[in-house]
Amino acid sequence: MKKVTYRNQFSKVLGVSLLIGLLFSTSLFSQDETASAGDAAKGKSLFNQNCAACHALNKKMTGPALANVEERLSEEGLGKDWIYAWIKNSSGVIASGDAYANKLYNEYNKAAMTAFPTLSNADIDNILAYTAAPPPAAPVQTAAVAAGGESNQSGGLSNEIILGALVLVFGLLVMMLFMVNKTLRRIAEANGVVLEQDSSKKNTPIWKAFAQNQFLVLVSVIMLLLGGAYFAYGWMMQVGVDQGYAPVQPIHYSHKVHAGDNKIECKYCHSSARVSKHSGIPSLNVCMNCHKSISEYTGNPEGPSQEDLANGYTNEFYTGEIKKLYKAVGWDEENQKYTGDSKPVEWVRIHNLPDFAYFNHSQHVSVAGIECQTCHGPVEEMEIMQQFSPLTMGWCINCHRETNVKVEGNEYYDKIHAELSKKYGVESLTAAQMGGLECGKCHY
Repeated sequence: MKKVTYRNQFSKVLGVSLLIGLLFSTSLFSQDETASAGDAAKGKSLFNQNCAACHALNKKMTGPALANVEERLSEEGLGKDWIYAWIKNSSGVIASGDAYANKLYNEYNKAAMTAFPTLSNADIDNILAYTAAPPPAAPVQTAAVAAGGESNQSGGLSNEIILGALVLVFGLLVMMLFMVNKTLRRIAEANGVVLEQDSSKKNTPIWKAFAQNQFLVLVSVIMLLLGGAYFAYGWMMQVGVDQGYAPVQPIHYSHKVHAGDNKIECKYCHSSARVSKHSGIPSLNVCMNCHKSISEYTGNPEGPSQEDLANGYTNEFYTGEIKKLYKAVGWDEENQKYTGDSKPVEWVRIHNLPDFAYFNHSQHVSVAGIECQTCHGPVEEMEIMQQFSPLTMGWCINCHRETNVKVEGNEYYDKIHAELSKKYGVESLTAAQMGGLECGKCHY
């Protein structure tokens, strides 16, 4: 039998090659597996941009809840290829006769899902990774609240100690004065000094002396009349002036959250301010444009402030107010549809001008271009809406005297601005110079 010289060496090389190939393929497989797993952080961003309007993770909305959707679909025998096809073109999957797609379509009132052909498979993997990730733990606020409470208690305790010490010192001073007085009297008695009051001389009562002095009486009467007139005038000038009025509304609406945190434009809700005399109270349907999808308040990522917590403005409080909205409009949160059982909300009016005063929102907002905050104050900072300005005649007149009319790019003022500029010899005109002080502008 012929001997093969390099058989052992060949087998060793072959074994090493197989081992390297196995390791390489395992590495590629793990990389593919990691890539297909997706990035939950990127998925959250994609989810909020594309999915959150109709879907929540753990709650049925316009569409189904998406938490662990990949796992649930795998139980139906559907893999990622089906998910890719559904997200990119759900109508095509339904039209193909797919049983599960048609079942889903009919279950959700035949509401067609928006197609997302621009999303890549990697993007969809990232979204699936986000839906499969465990929900983040709620921010622990107990320690902060406890720390705040301890600091408040320690501050109150120190104030009580200081107050108690002051009372003790005052009591000691009174006691010392009493003892000094008593000691001096004893010394006087021991030395034979008798303290007597002159009873023969009678003093005239002060009221009688005042009544006998006609000049003092006259001056006092004049001062009383002037003082009474001053306070009466001040009181009467406040009649109908409700500056600072902040009533409690049947549904708590936070302008701070909506206009401040979420940057919602004022005229999105008060749309009639652009074209009407009145700014209008927005319909509850305007609220539902957003709150069909937003059923609970999650707040800022850093959690509520200590001031909000002290006032009871917690996430649970705001969520409870959203439930009041649902009850008022008759919204069935579970089945995502209106029941028809609605109830009017009796809002409390805040800004109320007298009937004899005319004010047109569209003239100021659309024509003059005045910001809402000019009259209503920093609305975006108000938790409870209040009347910021006095809205008196003098306040309006001062504004007309001091505010230049914005005529740039405003065809409404082209001709009149040219004529009045020649008349007054100025380039900019105040509202007063354009007739803003005429009585008939506001009273007719």
